[in-house]
Amino acid sequence: GSGRSGAPGAEWGGFEDNMQGGGSAVIDMENMDDTSGSSFEDMGEMHQRMKEEEEEEAEGEAGAGEEEDGEFLGMKGLRGQLSRQVADQMWQVGKRQASRAFSLYANIDILRPYFDVEPVQVRARLLESMIPVKMINFPQKIAGELYGPLMLVFTLVAILLHGMKTSDTIIREGTLMGTAIGTCFGYWLGVSSFMYFLAYLCNAQITMVQMLSLLGYGLFGHCITLFVTYNIHFHSLFYIFWLVVGGLSTLRMVAVLVSRTVGHTQRLILCGTLAALHMLFLLYLHFAYHKVVEGILDTLEGPNMPPFQRVARDIPVVSNAVLNTTAKTIALTL
Repeated sequence: GSGRSGAPGAEWGGFEDNMQGGGSAVIDMENMDDTSGSSFEDMGEMHQRMKEEEEEEAEGEAGAGEEEDGEFLGMKGLRGQLSRQVADQMWQVGKRQASRAFSLYANIDILRPYFDVEPVQVRARLLESMIPVKMINFPQKIAGELYGPLMLVFTLVAILLHGMKTSDTIIREGTLMGTAIGTCFGYWLGVSSFMYFLAYLCNAQITMVQMLSLLGYGLFGHCITLFVTYNIHFHSLFYIFWLVVGGLSTLRMVAVLVSRTVGHTQRLILCGTLAALHMLFLLYLHFAYHKVVEGILDTLEGPNMPPFQRVARDIPVVSNAVLNTTAKTIALTL
């Protein structure tokens, strides 16, 4: 009994121990489960924390990219603004210069000093252009006006047209005004420019306006010579006027250039060139100008062919007899 009673007690005690052990085991399981749960929670929190960090990093990178884009756009906008300002400034400068140039060339007051001259002064300068100067030790005065030379050039054009009419030159399809104007103005402007360039090389003290005035007034002798010889057709008379009148106007220009040039070689080159061109131009206008113009007209418009005209033909005698017989037969029949 005691053994059984002891055994059950021992068993009961063992059972209690087992229960306690089981309880501790259960508690350990609970603790382990708690531990495992806390570890899973920690892992989740760590994962969540890593995702948040990645999102923050991504947002930071996006913000940095936007800042860089903003800086790039800011630099681009600044460059565009600067280029626009530079373009506007250049446009304003160009517009100002264009308006200044237009007003410069459109203002007629600039040309007024060159044409502000009295008729008495023009007449005196025309007479002086035929009188050579004697004093060449100091520079001679040259009129800086263009009214007289321009009128002389137009007068020479009119004389050339008059000479074309008096020389029986056939004018077809218009007048020769353009040819005459081109010849006279071409000589005046072209030779004046060439002589001014040569005077610059020879160190002569003369301006372009003075050269235009000097050569323009020198055409007064040409006008007198051509006007007389176109109306009085004698070659000997032309040679006399060519030597006397043309020679006096040429000597006047040569003396003025000599007084404004230093050096014998320079004077020889400059004055010899001017005298040769001026005298040869008068010979050309008298002898070769009309033929050259006629050749140009023949080249442009064809040879001067007379218009087609109807000419009456002689009817032979046989044909007359045939016609008479036919007419009589028709009359008898009717």
